[in-house]
Amino acid sequence: MATSIDSTLEGLRSSMRNPLNSIPGGGGDGSDKIKKLAGAFVVLLVLLFLVRPSVTYVEPGHVGIVIHRGGGGVDPTPLGPGIHLRNPLMTQIQEYPTFMQTLVLTRENTEGSPNNDEINVNSVEGQPLSLDVSMSFELRGDKVPALYQTFRTDVETIAHGYIRQAIRQSLQEVVGNEEIAAILGPKKAEVVTRTQANLQKRLDPYGIDVRQFTLNEFRAPKAVMDAISLKNVMQQQALTAQNELQKNTFQAQGDSIKAAGRAKAITAEAEAQARANELLSKSITNTLVQYEMAKRWNGQMPQVTGGAMPMLQLPGAKNPE
Repeated sequence: MATSIDSTLEGLRSSMRNPLNSIPGGGGDGSDKIKKLAGAFVVLLVLLFLVRPSVTYVEPGHVGIVIHRGGGGVDPTPLGPGIHLRNPLMTQIQEYPTFMQTLVLTRENTEGSPNNDEINVNSVEGQPLSLDVSMSFELRGDKVPALYQTFRTDVETIAHGYIRQAIRQSLQEVVGNEEIAAILGPKKAEVVTRTQANLQKRLDPYGIDVRQFTLNEFRAPKAVMDAISLKNVMQQQALTAQNELQKNTFQAQGDSIKAAGRAKAITAEAEAQARANELLSKSITNTLVQYEMAKRWNGQMPQVTGGAMPMLQLPGAKNPE
């Protein structure tokens, strides 16, 4: 077949190099060459018509789904990126992307789709909530044929149909058991994590891997948001007052401890002084006083006396009878 095509092309090139030969009367066999060229051209067109549909090219980041037109359904093994031969009469190739994609569901028409795709759920208090979310996901190549056989449509339609509904159900199961104030505050990260895990369980049978789930915006009725803001302000004020009270309590306890320490020190000092005085008073006796006086007497009598001569009794002396 390749030889026939080459021969035809060579004949076309020859006719272009010798145009007179292709004109009747311009050469001995001009009419025969025109017939040959016309036949070769027809053969070339037929070959192009048959060969081109027999070759398919799958783009990188995609897989090809082989659909059997003769009633065989979908081939369970996808085609990888590259060139593949196929029977154009009996098979059809449908490409599906396997690279990471992001689904944005928001109320605004500046991102995602031009429609209002916000997710509406209810909190544990029964209040209506409006959420803007986004999810990055990938398709597992080996699961793509089964995914196509289930939904029979393209990825974008699946994303805005089944995947969007799965997101809403997962959010309702998680957000519906939490208070609005908790979702806005300390439990926001937990809500996102639990929702992503719940969502992965729903999409896993279809070969859809959730790479990231984000809660972008959270809207509740204005009256509810005002009440939450007021509650937060009051809690902050109460916390400030509690901190101030705790500070004053600590300061008072410190002053009390200092006062108790000073009183204890004074008491200890007084007790020590009293004990010293007691010991000193017990140690001073008449004998000790006279002994100390005798040690300090120089033996001279007083020069002037107003009465009888004083009598000094030395230690060990007996009293005169």
